[in-house]
Amino acid sequence: MPISKFHPVENLHRAKRSVTLALLFACFTLVGVWAQEIPQAFKEKAETLVQLQPKTYEVLDRELYEEKRDTSLLRYFAHLSAENDYPVGQSYALNLLGMKYRNISQYEKSVNLHEQALEAAEKGNSTDFKIFSLNMLGVVYRRTDAIKTALDYNQQALELAEQVEDPSNHIKRSINVALNGIGNLYQTLEQYDLAIMQFKRALKLEEELNNKLGLAINHQNIGHCLEEKGDLEGALENYRKSLAYNEEIDSDIGRVICKNSLAQIYLKQDMPYLALVLLEPLQDEAKKIGDFSITSLVYINTGWALTKLENYEDAEYHIQEGLQMAQNRNIPSNIVYAYEKMSDLEKTRGDYKQAYEFYKKANKYDKQISSATNLRYMNDIIVRYENEKKNNQIAVLAKENEIVRLRLKKNQTTLLVSALIVGLISSILYILYRQYQSKNEKRVLTLEQQMLRSQMNPHFLFNSLNSIKLYIINNEQKNAVHYLNKFSKLVRKILEASSQKEITLSEELETMELYMNIENIRFSNEIDFKIEVEEDINVDNIKIPSLTLQPFLENSLWHGLSPKEGEKKIQINVKHKDRGHVSIEIVDNGIGRTMAEVNKENRVLKRKSLGIRITKERLANFAKDYQNKFDVDILDLFDENGDPKGTKVVLDIPTI
Repeated sequence: MPISKFHPVENLHRAKRSVTLALLFACFTLVGVWAQEIPQAFKEKAETLVQLQPKTYEVLDRELYEEKRDTSLLRYFAHLSAENDYPVGQSYALNLLGMKYRNISQYEKSVNLHEQALEAAEKGNSTDFKIFSLNMLGVVYRRTDAIKTALDYNQQALELAEQVEDPSNHIKRSINVALNGIGNLYQTLEQYDLAIMQFKRALKLEEELNNKLGLAINHQNIGHCLEEKGDLEGALENYRKSLAYNEEIDSDIGRVICKNSLAQIYLKQDMPYLALVLLEPLQDEAKKIGDFSITSLVYINTGWALTKLENYEDAEYHIQEGLQMAQNRNIPSNIVYAYEKMSDLEKTRGDYKQAYEFYKKANKYDKQISSATNLRYMNDIIVRYENEKKNNQIAVLAKENEIVRLRLKKNQTTLLVSALIVGLISSILYILYRQYQSKNEKRVLTLEQQMLRSQMNPHFLFNSLNSIKLYIINNEQKNAVHYLNKFSKLVRKILEASSQKEITLSEELETMELYMNIENIRFSNEIDFKIEVEEDINVDNIKIPSLTLQPFLENSLWHGLSPKEGEKKIQINVKHKDRGHVSIEIVDNGIGRTMAEVNKENRVLKRKSLGIRITKERLANFAKDYQNKFDVDILDLFDENGDPKGTKVVLDIPTI
């Protein structure tokens, strides 16, 4: 299966990518204008490679190593490869161009180029370049905080690379890039121990390959994680190792990143002079590289060092310069960092009012970043959920088709039997027909119940998932993790119950208690929820359709308690009614149905509550298997003055 069919955003970008590719080739038709500037020696080398069409990254990189930093030569080679049906060469050049744009913070152009490179790799059936393109897309999306999408790309690259038998050095290196990318994503989510585990795994593999660039990158990343954990000495040791490797391979950007990180540690250790010695020469070096993400950090840290040395005017200039770069290139984390350092500067100056204003800006922007990151992650989860929901709907349609087929078959049999009924034979055939009809009706009934369950479960899951999304928007990460854990337990119970026609009342009550615990978090734990079961009622022996009570609890929450001020209560009472029946009461002290209807009419967005109607239909079908029937009554409660004081739902459940 081509890679583009299974990564999560491919369909969303396909049209855009095609348009971009067309524009790129339209530009390449102007090759005659700039081809004259291409050295003749390179033209000959490029033409030879296009004729020979090598398939591996190692060969192409070895032959084009000296020219691969020249974007004009790369564009020429990409155009020549496309013209001569050499998609592997085209993928190589487009990926390198994408990396160039990524390193100068032009992320949209970078994504377009890497996506075109992935298409070319698929066209050329090159696993090597598929893996390379997927990894590069993961890096770009990580830079833009699209965590879930980046993680998907890196995991796809890792899975594809690990399937290769006898992998080349480049594929081994790609495995390390994927591990490093996954580690960086854990680092973004502040899961530093998990990130370090990925970096150390990659570090070991890089040592086997003797890849000094990979060693430098992983030591730098481990150092950053240790710095965030407060282990400054451990961070310092790893930054120095990374700098040593970058010096060996003569990497300008590597040197700038490492020296800035070392200076940051010195500032945290209150050694501003030592930090400034490193930072001042880095300003011009960082500008030459063109990566404004690191350049803005260098300027902000220089301002921090000058603040500590009480050179406030120069400190403000440098921090504001770094802030301007971050704002112009939309680098959110650097914007927050600059506001924090401006707040520290004003506090040191003694202007606490201005310091507080900068602190509020930093805090507000940080919350926006966290919310945006979490929402991107959650939206990816919701997209997957919606796909699963569509699959459920397809299954429901298939069951409906089966019902129609059975009914048609039954009608055909009826016509046939009616035509053959004569005398005594007609009586025998009629009896046989009735048996057949009864069997068919039972099968149709089973299918209808399965269909209703399939409609019920997505309805319930969608509401729960929306609750999670609302909670994450509030940016309370620890509680969000707790919330997600409870949700996973609830989903497991729903999945277990969905395969059964009926469950015990004890299991239903347990599931409802878990559901209310989850919903109560969204209500700041202000709902007093209780379950009371009368003595001598064995809830393990009473059968009930799964998730029967949930729509009524949901109705109480949304329409009764949500708009209510003050004390909020919901109680489930299980009582004896008579022989063969128990009553389940769901009592709330909400605003009552009359006020709920008024509120509903006043809302701009009106929700249709399908859950209770579906539940009544399920109970009606389920009751056909019992001699007694299920009854559902909804009663309004009033106080002694005749004012609404809540709602009571009463379900009569047969026990035999």
